[in-house]
Amino acid sequence: MKYFEEKIQAGEWDEVEKYLSGFTKVDDNRYSMKIFFEIRKQKYLEALDRQDKPKAVEILVNDLRVFSTFNEELFKEITQLLTLGNFRENEQLSKYGDTKTARSIMLIELKKLIEANPLFRDKLVFPALKASRLRTLINQSLNWQHQLCKNPRVNPDIKTLFTDHTCTPPNGPHTSTPTPVTPPVAAVAKPTAYPSLGSHAPFSVGAAAANSNALAGWMANSSVSSSVQAAVVNASSMPIPQNQGKNFTWII
Repeated sequence: MKYFEEKIQAGEWDEVEKYLSGFTKVDDNRYSMKIFFEIRKQKYLEALDRQDKPKAVEILVNDLRVFSTFNEELFKEITQLLTLGNFRENEQLSKYGDTKTARSIMLIELKKLIEANPLFRDKLVFPALKASRLRTLINQSLNWQHQLCKNPRVNPDIKTLFTDHTCTPPNGPHTSTPTPVTPPVAAVAKPTAYPSLGSHAPFSVGAAAANSNALAGWMANSSVSSSVQAAVVNASSMPIPQNQGKNFTWII
């Protein structure tokens, strides 16, 4: 919401609608329609306040006309504002202040509409994540790749995350490197779409034949046992664990 708020306060209307369109469209439901209407109406009033009639007409035709299908009388009233020297002569707009104040008032209304809109459910707050979650996922991935090695070494050498890990064969680096195993990924079910409001409301992984239990071992040991010492890996050193455990904690 912070980015959205900043763009509104700055009057960057094209960016506001572009960002909003990533979540909803004008005709998704009445909440969405009201959100887009308020934004475009504010843009229209600001053009009138600057006495920029050509721009106001452009906004009226290109942005506001779509709402005439749903409320023709309101569209006519908005159109009549073009005939006034100051749109504040309209009783409903008589208390319209300066641009900054008007944007702040509109933002309060938009927040209420967004919070009530089911299409924004679970999208307004970032999900709670455990500390170092990314590092945990990387460690699980590297342990899985190491278990799939055809020639696994006791002290695996890993210097980069840009390519899949494979241990160098014991005969030396000139021996051909085994082809990395890429297990198939099962199709992921699409999430169920949120139902639209009515008019009444404004990842099995198949293991390699050479190591059929690799995935099971990885899943059973996804977190490092307390008896396994940590292996430190960086661009200029090799991990040297204190014992010969199967899984390692890769410190990137």
